[in-house]
Amino acid sequence: MQISSRFTIAVQVFACISTFAEEHKITSDFLASSVNANPVVIRRILQQLKGAGLIQVTRGSGGAAIAKPVETITLLDIFKAVECVDGDQLFHFHENPNAQCPVGRNIHNVLDGRLENIQKVMENEMSKVTVADIIRDTSKYIENENR
Repeated sequence: MQISSRFTIAVQVFACISTFAEEHKITSDFLASSVNANPVVIRRILQQLKGAGLIQVTRGSGGAAIAKPVETITLLDIFKAVECVDGDQLFHFHENPNAQCPVGRNIHNVLDGRLENIQKVMENEMSKVTVADIIRDTSKYIENENR
């Protein structure tokens, strides 16, 4: 299993907005240059973040801005905004395990609760990290580079 790069790109978007908003207009082209990705990918992610109420996007001369206090936005909020998780289930189970096989007949009993717990732990950890934490740590690394 691998979470798509949309999540880490979205986190980087927040760090870029915070770092550069005073000196640059935050456009999809500008963000794409930081991420080293196609601006179309960035625009899709910006729309998802906007749809979740996490950023504001003003067309034309406005650019992107963070819509809420960064202390209130968590990695879980960003994950839920940009990752397409069916029915809030991180793990997708194959549709038809063979009921004639003793393993196939019981695999849901064996895995369902465990996978649900794994997802809860991941979501709990993601909810502990805020965009403010990411911005603070990014700033520290940038300051260390400039020494």
